Amino acid sequence: MDGLEPGKNIQIQSYKHNGQLHRVWETTTILKGTSNKVIGANDKTLVTESDGRTWITREPAICFFHAKYWFNIIGMLREDGIYYYCNISSPFVYEDGAVKYIDYDLDVKVFPDMTYTLLDEDEYELHKVRMNYPKVLDKILKNNMEQLLHWIRQRKGPFAPDFVDSWYEIYLTYR
Repeated sequence: MDGLEPGKNIQIQSYKHNGQLHRVWETTTILKGTSNKVIGANDKTLVTESDGRTWITREPAICFFHAKYWFNIIGMLREDGIYYYCNISSPFVYEDGAVKYIDYDLDVKVFPDMTYTLLDEDEYELHKVRMNYPKVLDKILKNNMEQLLHWIRQRKGPFAPDFVDSWYEIYLTYR
């Protein structure tokens, strides 16, 4: 896909349902980019929050975005194993040199032993009312949460045993 060639650096931009910019990851290296899927990697990248605060990621991460699924997955390589942070979100779009998506608050943290914790359910309920999420959107998001949990339990996609390590090896060739 044009602009998503392997080795190219892009931004990742997260928005809220109301269109407000939520968070920006300054530099992510594309490892694979098609119209349906983007796999990228970053390490010690600058992240800017909507309020202007900044921080730097602590470890290498492999990012997985899909145009069909309403979630994205970040696999973080830490000394004690791979941790995953999964965002329930809109499918990605690529425009103006950035992968963009809408963050819908619901998150899943997955530990190296593949146990997981659901996060931010209260934030989701608050934003669902405040930003007036349509009922159909609520249903789509909950169905995709079930799909994501199925992937975790089945070790599918980015949760497959060698997925993150294999893509990290490719990332190292671009550094």
